[in-house]
Amino acid sequence: MPARRTLLAAVALAPLAAARAQDAYPSRPIRIVLAYPPGGSTDVLARVLAARLQELWAGSSVVVENKPGGGAIVGTQTVANATPDGYTLALGNNQTHASNQWMAPSLPYHVLDSFTPVTKLAVVHHALVVPANHPAKTLAELIARGKNGGKLTYASSSVGSASHVIAETFARRFGLDATHVPYRGGGPATTDTIAGVVDFFVSTWPQVVTLVKDGKLRALEVGAAARLPEAPDVPTAAEAGAPFMAVDAWFGLWAPAGTPKPIVDKLGAAFVAMLAEPAIIGRLQQAGFTPDPQGPDAFAAFQKAEVARWKELADTTGIRME
Repeated sequence: MPARRTLLAAVALAPLAAARAQDAYPSRPIRIVLAYPPGGSTDVLARVLAARLQELWAGSSVVVENKPGGGAIVGTQTVANATPDGYTLALGNNQTHASNQWMAPSLPYHVLDSFTPVTKLAVVHHALVVPANHPAKTLAELIARGKNGGKLTYASSSVGSASHVIAETFARRFGLDATHVPYRGGGPATTDTIAGVVDFFVSTWPQVVTLVKDGKLRALEVGAAARLPEAPDVPTAAEAGAPFMAVDAWFGLWAPAGTPKPIVDKLGAAFVAMLAEPAIIGRLQQAGFTPDPQGPDAFAAFQKAEVARWKELADTTGIRME
């Protein structure tokens, strides 16, 4: 009987303990880990939202930590292995939490089982860019160079990233002689594209929008439904003759699997709320993002569907990390 009373008491107190955990959270610094180096789209998004979360939760410290390497696996694994207490989070994208499941045969975690979805954050378009002084002024001219004996090179943010998959699909569809040059993130890939080290790079739009405006890069297409107000001279992928290149990237926030639901819900509510603020919407749109907040349950369903979709893309392109 005493043991039964103890068990009943524990069951009765469980909701109270969960509520207290939520009320006490956060009581120490929160670390948002990125699997990419500084300067890329993921980094831009993370720093805007981390700064706002720190303002909303006055007195709390929110730190962004870049841990690139291994095709975005190193930083992601850090969060998969972290204590599930809400103090170590992953801000990632369709590569870290969808495509890598299929393109990295020895992935040391499972993108669905090792994490708890917190919030879908935003989506962005991709754009194919070339150095400002590149001979190709249009996508058709780039295709002609690649088909008429001209060997092309293209950058990607890493093997298996959306930039790699879209560029490889582009090269195959048009029968181009194009060599893949992978980088450790969008920042280094952009730098070498500006310098003319590679012929083209399929980048997220936030990564290159300012550089295109400043004349340091030339965008030959952007994967949007209509021309973008900030770049009215850049044709859409469909207008440029490559509608299949209109593949958006999406970004989200995850906690390690097993993180208490009250903490996940509190985090999710905070990010959904901030992504509805006009000032945050304006800042993200100016940087090329479209806010697309979803709470934990909706985001979990979305991610599951995306993992299945990226399996099809992985099988189609045959891209695998060595």
